[in-house]
Amino acid sequence: MDNRQAIGSWLSGPRAAMEEAGADFGHRGQQLGLPEQGPGSIARPGRRVGALAVDWGLCVLIAYGLITDGYTRATPNWALLVFFVLSVLTVGTVGVTPGKRLFGIRVVAVDTGRVAPLRALARTILLCVAIPALIWDRDGRGLHDRVAKTVEIRI
Repeated sequence: MDNRQAIGSWLSGPRAAMEEAGADFGHRGQQLGLPEQGPGSIARPGRRVGALAVDWGLCVLIAYGLITDGYTRATPNWALLVFFVLSVLTVGTVGVTPGKRLFGIRVVAVDTGRVAPLRALARTILLCVAIPALIWDRDGRGLHDRVAKTVEIRI
């Protein structure tokens, strides 16, 4: 084996090395029965981060303008509370937040298709903790989505 090939496989990660060895992982969402691309496919990380940024910005504006009347040390805490309430209410009822709607994403339950309010509550609690959202599986779902048995799909 050439040194460049060994370094390249190390930089590409274990998935690339396994695929090079002949393992077939399929596309994201294949285990869930979702299409590879287009409507109904798993939303890509860029869309999800963009939707989160829009939602967080909206919540900071609400906390800044309506609750703390300007920026104080408590504004980020109020913004997190507004984000929590916004996410539980909107995902638990219609499946989208304003940011998700803007980026063409919907949260659906893996088994039923509709997110129950308790699942939305569990998902949002873990999302607000932040660490579970940074741990992904091979389908690109965060730990918060796996616990709530949900998935973010493209509309």
